[in-house]
Amino acid sequence: MTLKEIFIAFAFLFFLNVASAQKSNDVYMFSYFMGNGEDGLHLAYSYDGLKWDALKNNQSFLTPQVGIDKLMRDPCIISGPDGKFHMVWTVSWGEKGIGYASSEDLVHWSEQKYIPVMEHEPTARNCWAPEVFYDGDSKQYLIFWSTTIPGRFPETESGGDSGYNHRMYCVVTEDFKNFSDTKLLYDQGFNVIDGTLIKAKNKYVLFLKNETRTPPEKNIRIATSKKLAEGYSRASEPITGDYWAEGPTSVKIGQYWIVYFDKYTDHNMGAIRSDDMENWEDISEMINFPEGTRHGTVFKVSNKVLNKLK
Repeated sequence: MTLKEIFIAFAFLFFLNVASAQKSNDVYMFSYFMGNGEDGLHLAYSYDGLKWDALKNNQSFLTPQVGIDKLMRDPCIISGPDGKFHMVWTVSWGEKGIGYASSEDLVHWSEQKYIPVMEHEPTARNCWAPEVFYDGDSKQYLIFWSTTIPGRFPETESGGDSGYNHRMYCVVTEDFKNFSDTKLLYDQGFNVIDGTLIKAKNKYVLFLKNETRTPPEKNIRIATSKKLAEGYSRASEPITGDYWAEGPTSVKIGQYWIVYFDKYTDHNMGAIRSDDMENWEDISEMINFPEGTRHGTVFKVSNKVLNKLK
């Protein structure tokens, strides 16, 4: 087969995949922020998980209104069983709470809410990179994030950036009005941030960033547990390559689990994929995101939702 014939065959398969996705009523959506998160929520869509197109000419869909700094960094959106999209985000560089809002169509949003998840810790420095995950077994939402509490984990205090020494904390809720007490979710003896959660092979799979600066790590790893909010394993070896990566988010497309992340020092997005959650292939050269995309969350919507966004 000639090179031209191979190219034609590949293009034909790509067209079939896109046509099939369009017909199946499934669209992949990506929530993200730009710059420092000042202007709010951005959205892009894809039919194949590789080529992503910005909506609204890459302008914001929602302006941040809560928090001292009024930022909307790390926007995490999931589709709940109640027919609503639920979003949490980082509101500030130095506050003890996170942002929350909900929507039925990603266009019209509820009043933004500040959830004071770490107000009980007088010396807590921050609440960064919150995520929300719906657990069908317990019918609860898990909200988790990373916080630095000076002196709480002294063995790793000297290895972070500017004295930050994060661990992951969490609450659970059924209605985003009543929340459990905050508890420690993940501590395996290193500075950790940017967790994202999926359910696969009857396990909870936590993708996370080793945030250690000295000696430098800055990579994505995996931990697993049989329970939603406790018992997570020691982290795997890095699944990302020889670059700094943060903000992982994952979705299964066909036979592959794809993990997208922010190659933040290279100022572009990266991705890896695996069909067994053990062997990972870097597909960063295959993806295309809108210019200026910072990390967020991948999730599925219907064509009806996409058409309204357009």
